[in-house]
Amino acid sequence: MMSRFLRRLAIVGAALCFSAAASLAQGAALNATERDDLARVSQAMNAVHSMEGSFVQIGPEGQIDQGRFYIEKPGRMRFEYASPNPMLIVSDGRWVAVENTKLNTVDRYALWTTPLSLILGDDIDLRDKAEIVSVEHKGDELLVSAREHKAHVNGDLLLVFSEPSLALKQWTVKDAQGLLTTVAISNVKSGVALDPLLFTISAQPNPANKSG
Repeated sequence: MMSRFLRRLAIVGAALCFSAAASLAQGAALNATERDDLARVSQAMNAVHSMEGSFVQIGPEGQIDQGRFYIEKPGRMRFEYASPNPMLIVSDGRWVAVENTKLNTVDRYALWTTPLSLILGDDIDLRDKAEIVSVEHKGDELLVSAREHKAHVNGDLLLVFSEPSLALKQWTVKDAQGLLTTVAISNVKSGVALDPLLFTISAQPNPANKSG
């Protein structure tokens, strides 16, 4: 159940990109310049306490989905797909709910059992909690490559930040089968006041679901 949850989250939001990077298996040693870049990324992340924006997702077969996302630290987020995609993911600070509004099903997990408990915090340091494959400057972009090969997640991740603001622009996930999913975000606003109701989990979890 948790592995399915992580695969879903791997392609729906910026926060989850960082969660994958923060739990990487053995990777390449970072040089001083790369560590400095990761320190800058961490500082930029910590400076943002709330944000909202739009996302467009391109799937492995070229299928396109879009939607809106909302994040408020600590612990709260919402990723909602536009119709006809029925997926909705909400964290209220204690629980993370993955809802299929078409099937009327909800999988619920304790926040502390997921990587989200790290990236939705107020003090992130990727230098100490991530093992990154590479950090590369390309034009006006900073590319951070990560690799995960563990029991729950198996795949590669490429994060693209704009320079010099280090705002996250897009990410690409490559899964264990070599399939690529790319997500680009736009119209991002930081420091916004968000309605607390966005982070309310109203549906009850299915009896068969577990929180860990």
